[in-house]
Amino acid sequence: MQGLIDIGANLAHDSFEQDRDAAIQRAFAAGVQQIVVTGSSLQSTHDAIGLARRFPGRLFATAGMHPHHASDWNASVAQEISRAARESWVVAIGECGLDYYRDLAPRPAQRAAFEAQLGLACSVNKPVFLHQRDAHDDFLAVLEAAGAPLRGVAHCFTGDYAQLRAYLDLGLHIGITGWICDERRGSHLVSLMREIPAERLLVETDAPYLLPRDLRPQPPTRRNEPQWLPHIAARIAAARGETLAMLSASSTRAAQLLFGLPPAEAWEGST
Repeated sequence: MQGLIDIGANLAHDSFEQDRDAAIQRAFAAGVQQIVVTGSSLQSTHDAIGLARRFPGRLFATAGMHPHHASDWNASVAQEISRAARESWVVAIGECGLDYYRDLAPRPAQRAAFEAQLGLACSVNKPVFLHQRDAHDDFLAVLEAAGAPLRGVAHCFTGDYAQLRAYLDLGLHIGITGWICDERRGSHLVSLMREIPAERLLVETDAPYLLPRDLRPQPPTRRNEPQWLPHIAARIAAARGETLAMLSASSTRAAQLLFGLPPAEAWEGST
């Protein structure tokens, strides 16, 4: 089976402080060939780039500001994110978008930071790594104003058919996490998996969040890791009526094309 690509893992998160390298090696051993490390603040963007430098060809970074941190967006931060976005290690802009579930930043600030990052993605010709929670209408309006088709991924998609159709119509890829493994909240996703074209379907853990609820045995902590990506992918494949090998091949190819990732032979033998 071809190795999988985890297109969204928050490896700069404090929960990995004591065993970050070991968690990365566990992912490689489990069949995860590459990982895109999410930048969600100025500090985590720098940390993600640092990890990509340490694992060339295996780890990559995004550069951006999560809506939770949108209040921190100012001219100085924008300049630093813009500089980081131009580094070769960075394959996408974000995590950016809108989050009205927690409203940790004022909504006007969220929108301003989101619009600025969409503009940055256009200027550096890189895709966007998108976040949306309880903000679909405003999120869609901002994206539509930016112009379609867009290059990017609706990260951690948990919505309904109408939302899925809207994002696909904009040209977006769809990122599916272990949410689909949660029978309480994610069962509706099962019937949507066949609606996503293979060339637009990406898989991710969103580690350390969203540990698959159906893992047996459950890990001693609730921390998710990229090593569980094959488990998530198997659940998605089953929902699509595909083998894991089929999904691995298509999702890996889709991630390589969207993010401009090198093929396996370019990094084989690296750390």
